[in-house]
Amino acid sequence: MAQASQQPADTRLPEGKEPALRVMPMPADANHNGDIFGGWIMSHVDVAGGVVAGRVARGRVATVAVNAFVFKQPVQIGDLLSFYADVVRVGNTSVTVNVEVYAERRPSDPHVVKVTEASLTYVAIDKDGRPRPIPR
Repeated sequence: MAQASQQPADTRLPEGKEPALRVMPMPADANHNGDIFGGWIMSHVDVAGGVVAGRVARGRVATVAVNAFVFKQPVQIGDLLSFYADVVRVGNTSVTVNVEVYAERRPSDPHVVKVTEASLTYVAIDKDGRPRPIPR
């Protein structure tokens, strides 16, 4: 007999932190089963991480590496996604950022689940697209 899969325990949005980005996926962002495309989520993670990295770098940044990316739960149409980004390392020209994504589900009976975690590295670039030092 197959064991029923357990739903993940509800979690909470990080307290005292503002999300770098909040967005609600729409039907055009989903596959035929109603699950949101992984690439759509990845692009929004990149935007959220880039917002924080750009603040640290005080200007233009470009993504140079996706160090880790884990999809923990499917994202569904109507989930309200909150992207929280934290700087974990600042180098001479690069910034590494961890991004956690939470979904607020079912407004009639709300609960929150963590759906994605990622680590990305950005490089500060000048107007010509060349690496530049990050101001201290």
